[in-house]
Amino acid sequence: MNGNELAAQFIAETRWNDLPEVVQHKAKMCLVDIVAAIVGGVLTPISDIAAAYAPVAWPGDDTTILLHNTRARAAGAAFANACAANALDCDDGGAYTRGHQGAQVFPTALALSEALGLGGSAMLAAVVVGYEISHRFARCWHRYQHPVYQADGSWGSVACAATAANLMVLDTATIKQALGIAEYHAPNLPMDRDLLDPAMVKHGHGWAAMTGIVSAELAEAGFTGIPGLLGFEEYQDWVATLGDEYIMVDGVDFKQHCSCGWGHHPIAAVQKLQREHDWDVEDIAAIKVEGHHWTAVLHTTHPTTTEEAQFSVKWPLAAYLVDGEVGPDQILESRFGDARINALVDKIELVESEELDNLYRPSFEGGDEGLSASRVMIRLEDDRTLDSGLVSDACRIKARGDEERLEQKFRWLTGYVLEEDQIDLLLKMLWGFDAVQNVRELTSLLRRR
Repeated sequence: MNGNELAAQFIAETRWNDLPEVVQHKAKMCLVDIVAAIVGGVLTPISDIAAAYAPVAWPGDDTTILLHNTRARAAGAAFANACAANALDCDDGGAYTRGHQGAQVFPTALALSEALGLGGSAMLAAVVVGYEISHRFARCWHRYQHPVYQADGSWGSVACAATAANLMVLDTATIKQALGIAEYHAPNLPMDRDLLDPAMVKHGHGWAAMTGIVSAELAEAGFTGIPGLLGFEEYQDWVATLGDEYIMVDGVDFKQHCSCGWGHHPIAAVQKLQREHDWDVEDIAAIKVEGHHWTAVLHTTHPTTTEEAQFSVKWPLAAYLVDGEVGPDQILESRFGDARINALVDKIELVESEELDNLYRPSFEGGDEGLSASRVMIRLEDDRTLDSGLVSDACRIKARGDEERLEQKFRWLTGYVLEEDQIDLLLKMLWGFDAVQNVRELTSLLRRR
């Protein structure tokens, strides 16, 4: 079998009870994280706009647009919920993808599971399918004749089609068509231009979820697509491990801050300096941040929108120095007049380092090697200079043993929207989601704010 056939077989045959326990546990961690991201994300303008638009474009009563007391057809709800899932840029990241998976895969799985009246175990199995296809297809996508860095919704369209096909119980021949349709219709997302001038388009997650569902529905109706990249000979080694190696177990991590992941390393570097030296924020005369190309080019001026604040190194770093965290209170528009944060932004210099470019390049190009890192040097008013050295550990939440930190993040983000008793009930449901008989139990909890 070639890669397309292997993928179709994996998608068709994956069931919750057949998955290794370590994969099941990681899937629940992913579920806890992405629900927190969506709940917090409804605070943003993009969530309100998408939630209002979706029922107009995809009218229906099949599925819930979370926390907006609004319903639409599955493709519409998936679109709106995916926009909310990435709205604060606090959702998970994955190996080989250069981006986010859960914010696309989960809204797709939730919408179709609700529309079809499925239970939690079926939805979780489809989520695992989406993650595992996304790791591999994203790697192919970035390698295959795409000289312009394309954002998540491009490769995510295929991952979402795989998620949808599993839930719709399509046969392997139809699944191959669904993947081919999604790949052909995948949006062209010039990510570098959005990093320079951030806007609500961001990673294109809403379009990926919508495209994935529509592609599976079209394939079921007899529509045909192209042979997919997963079948290309040069990618067969990457696809051959499907069903044997679950990349998501070690390849998915969870953010601690609401900002672009490339800005997390400078924050980690500052945390290191805080542990090692005695100094106060008021003593800072200047801050120099060395990083690879993408760290240095993120939005470099004072933000006027939450998207500009998220796709930045300067603003989140300055906000962290003032508040000790980077969340909704720091990156929503109401905070942009803060004099202390703005004063620190003006003291930060971003410098592209050839050393760090070379260090990161293998990872950015989809290899197994390479490292994203930053170095922060703080000059104090007394002429002391504090040097973090290279810092590559952004203190992300990754694996077993991190459940407590993941729950803390969940309570922190959901606490902006939900009452404590709601949070307790929701968290208990998510950790035991495979026992939920119908996912409408979840959507009923998150119908309105």
